[in-house]
Amino acid sequence: MQPRRNLTFFAILAAAILIAGQARAQDLNSVLTKLDAAAQNFHSTSAHVEWDTVQTDPIPDKDVMTGMAYYERTSKGFEMSAHLTQHDGQPAANTYIISNGICELSETGKEKDAKPYPQASKYEDYLRLGFGASGHDLQEKWNIKYLGTEMIDGKSTDKLELVAKDPNVRKNLLKVTVWLDTARAVSLQQKFDEADGTYRLCHYTDLVINEPLPKNAFRFSK
Repeated sequence: MQPRRNLTFFAILAAAILIAGQARAQDLNSVLTKLDAAAQNFHSTSAHVEWDTVQTDPIPDKDVMTGMAYYERTSKGFEMSAHLTQHDGQPAANTYIISNGICELSETGKEKDAKPYPQASKYEDYLRLGFGASGHDLQEKWNIKYLGTEMIDGKSTDKLELVAKDPNVRKNLLKVTVWLDTARAVSLQQKFDEADGTYRLCHYTDLVINEPLPKNAFRFSK
């Protein structure tokens, strides 16, 4: 009777795996449907941001930048900026702005020092992950796996693992993990795993949704 018992065990195990897989698919569909609805009402976000760049090889290292991040979606398109005021605890003035499909960086925050990075504009859709992106937006560019729920800063989030469909993106960016406040179509945290073993963790706090942004949100200082 032992072989039959083993067959019964494996049949039960296979059924449990199948049921779990179906439940995950239903959960993912539910999350994407909620994002579709919430994205229609998304216009802007401001948040405190901490960007951690963590290197594990050959020498462990951690680089921390903090400041304010702004996202806005209008009929004219999408804009994003980060005004970083601290670097590893020291004053900084790095400013990144994506507007009209162009990415610019100023290491002083001043307009005269801004340098364009046209190549970065093709990653615009990846930078707006979880800030107004609908479920259909995500499905167009990513293979998505639902990883369940997780508490971030006392809030329940839906955790998704995203692998780019574009093989050229996958050469450098292995995967992205996002922790979504699905009801508001915003991310509370994002993790970008790169091919060289480095990962970048973006943590957002004090989010303000759909309120007017500062006039200089997408401008360098004079």
